[in-house]
Amino acid sequence: MTQFDQSSLREFSYKTNDNELVFSKNDKKVEEKIVSQSDNVLENSVSDCHNALLDGSNLDVGQSEEAAKQETGDLIESPLVGVVYLSPSPSQDPFVSVGDSVKKGQILLIIEAMKVMNEILAPKDGIITDILVSNEEVVEFGKGLVSIK
Repeated sequence: MTQFDQSSLREFSYKTNDNELVFSKNDKKVEEKIVSQSDNVLENSVSDCHNALLDGSNLDVGQSEEAAKQETGDLIESPLVGVVYLSPSPSQDPFVSVGDSVKKGQILLIIEAMKVMNEILAPKDGIITDILVSNEEVVEFGKGLVSIK
């Protein structure tokens, strides 16, 4: 615990079949930010449904989800917990920006975990439609990072 406390790591977890150990230095502010973002998405979804019902239009959830996916593209999710870096160094330009065309295997961003820099690569050719994280943000496993259309 002392080594973790003195390190620059923000989170550490270790899991076996029987036990799980989790250390975290994250502030509550991060949790509040995540909650407020999800609340905003929920409010927007409820508002969209309400407006569709008031207009008398028939809202098909399956079709709206498919339409949203086509508009935003495929979501690239974090394969691990770590700190996101959008550029190779603070003085350099980001790997990608919204609207950039990318090729399969191109570096989108880096996630640092336990002092190892893990390159997150584009799974397909496409165009970046959204970057869902900010530089030096701590991300969880499965968090959306980038959308590619």
